[in-house]
Amino acid sequence: MTFFSLALLVLGTFVSFAHAAPSRLFERASVTPLSGAQISAFKPFTFFASAAYCQPSATLAWNCGANCQANADFQPVASRGNGVTVQFFSTPWSLPNKERIRPKWLNSAVQVHNGFRDNQASTAPGILAAVQQSLAAHSGATVTMVGHSLGAALTLLDSIFLSVHLPVGTQFKTVGYGMPRVGNKAFADFVDAHSTQLTRITNKHDPVPIVPGRFLGFQHPSGEVHIDQQTSAFEACSGQENTSDLCTVGDEPNLFVANIKDHFGPYDGVTVGC
Repeated sequence: MTFFSLALLVLGTFVSFAHAAPSRLFERASVTPLSGAQISAFKPFTFFASAAYCQPSATLAWNCGANCQANADFQPVASRGNGVTVQFFSTPWSLPNKERIRPKWLNSAVQVHNGFRDNQASTAPGILAAVQQSLAAHSGATVTMVGHSLGAALTLLDSIFLSVHLPVGTQFKTVGYGMPRVGNKAFADFVDAHSTQLTRITNKHDPVPIVPGRFLGFQHPSGEVHIDQQTSAFEACSGQENTSDLCTVGDEPNLFVANIKDHFGPYDGVTVGC
């Protein structure tokens, strides 16, 4: 399918705006294997998430090796951050085939990790301005955000932030790789109620998606796609914190069996990094 797309990268985070119709997967069964076509559809997003680890000067020129070449028609608009105190982010336009949390725009029951909140707040105004500029130039586009690790957490917060601040009717999609738990049960419920296009991809025994712990009150929203440790099959896990042994919580109940190398992939053959 050919569609117009605007994209935003935030250290493993990508936001895209497209004319493609939204679709939601995985609502009928507790665990559903993905087809080869469904798996392949994620690969462009994986390269975007990987490109977000590159220096802003490289992403602004869209000259970051294989990660940029995989989406060669990308046209960056802005690229900023230092990768430490301010995460890398950029807003490009392509033609392919922050206010705080708990912020004013969420009720008091919704809580998120302070570090994620503060990090998102440091880049939110610039991201919002760049997205508004791009949407003004490309009326009717939809917004897709992609991120890895911390970038995935920031992507999730940015997707809610943008949905509140952009015009009513703007369509959103979020894809997060190796996403840690961002907030409490009320936050997870809020995301489920307001984001019908969230996919969070977890790889084998990656420990990051199981922290911070549920015993501290943290909980993932729905939308997990888990890559199986034994078969490398992609399994769609319905609901929040699915306990099937084909999903992260059931497959990796503690950190003792974790493998941090799994955090970086491979995700359908793509290892994240610049």
